[in-house]
Formats: sequence, structure tokens, C-alpha cells
Amino acid sequence: MKNLVFEIISNRKIAKNTYEMVLCGDITDIKCGQFVNITVDGLYLRRPISVCDAEEGKLTLIYKVVGVGTEKMSKMEKGVQLDLLTGLGNGYDVSKAGDKPLLIGGGAGVPPMYKLCRELAAQGKKCSVILGFGSENEVFYEDEFKSLGADTYVTTVDGSYGVKGFVTDAMNMDYTYFYTCGPEPMLKAVYNKSVTSGQFSFEERMGCGFGACMGCSCKTKYGNKRICKDGPVLEKEEIIW
Repeated sequence: MKNLVFEIISNRKIAKNTYEMVLCGDITDIKCGQFVNITVDGLYLRRPISVCDAEEGKLTLIYKVVGVGTEKMSKMEKGVQLDLLTGLGNGYDVSKAGDKPLLIGGGAGVPPMYKLCRELAAQGKKCSVILGFGSENEVFYEDEFKSLGADTYVTTVDGSYGVKGFVTDAMNMDYTYFYTCGPEPMLKAVYNKSVTSGQFSFEERMGCGFGACMGCSCKTKYGNKRICKDGPVLEKEEIIW
């Protein structure tokens, strides 16, 4: 964990209530599947945001406006400096992917799939990606995943774009392993539909973000784990629903 200052390069709306913020700063040791904790002026608790990408001195974050903190973030302009805790969480283990990994992201769970996909593609893996949204106006990063060479599928609950239904309705391809991030009902559905082992990144309300407050503890088959410190990534075999 590092406490660092980053500067905003850009902050733009990319879909309904969804923004992409690019910052410059020290991105060393940031792994796919990790998150950062951002200080927002006037608010006591930092805001945890998953890492979308970290490359060439730039940190890309994608966040959805859901409350006071993210609303303030959406109004931040180029040049603003932010205090971040970086390198939080355990991240994904890419060594288990096999030749044809499947990446599944739902809504706010889509961003961490991007850096993961880029790293797996760089290793010569043939990635399939499923991106799940509620409606067409919420869709983002489809073209970015395609540019990585991934077979990319989009699902929308209302059928306004791509495959009508949920991410599980597109899980019909062959895959050697899977990675997923999204709301818990989606994760449980993926767990039940999946035919291989895989890794799940859980979304959870957090206090400190680095394991001190114990506010995000959950039960696993191997004892209690803190989502912010021991997670947010858990393996399929240790999850208790």
C-alpha cells in the first residue's frame, strides 16, 4: 500500500452516470483486480474505486455516480490533485488462466476486466469477454476490449443492445478458466452456471480499505476474510453463499 498524490489528466462521461478519470502518478506495483482509495474533500471516508488500467505513468479509473462522493468526483477538472491509497487488495492471479480464459464484468465490475484482459492478451491468451449492463445507454468499453483482440459480447437486461438478458445468457463458449466482477446476485449466477474453476471479485462497502476496521469481513470455507485486504478476489472453491 502506498499513499500518493495523483493529478487528473482527464475526467469525462462515457455512459449514463458513468465517468472515466485518467490520472498521472506513480503506478508501479498496481496489479489487475486491485483498487485505490480516494480522498474526497469534505467527506470523512475515502471512496474505493477499482483500477481499470495502469500503464505508462497513467492510472485509469471508471466510476459510476451513486452518491455524494462520486458526484463530487464527476465535477473534478483537469489539473486537480488527489490523495490516493494505491495497491489495495490482492488482485487476480493470472497464472491460472489457461489458453482460453473467460472474463465477465457486470456494470461497475467491467473496469477491472480491462487491465486483466490486456495482460492476458499480452501473454498470448485468447480471451472471451462478456460485458453486462441494464440498457444500451449504460454500455461502455466494448470497442476497447475488441481492440485487445478479445471476442467481446454485450448483454443488456432490457434487450436494447447485444444479447437480451444477463451475462449468464452469453456463457455458452468454451473456456479454460474464468474471472468475474460485479454485483453479488450476478456473481452467484455465474458461480452456478460456470463449468470450470475461477476467481470472483466482490463489491463491498468499506471503511478503511486496508483491513484495519474489519468492516467488510465475510465468511469463507477457510475462515473469515476481509474483502479489502484478503480480497476482493476470492477463488470459486472457497466461497460460501
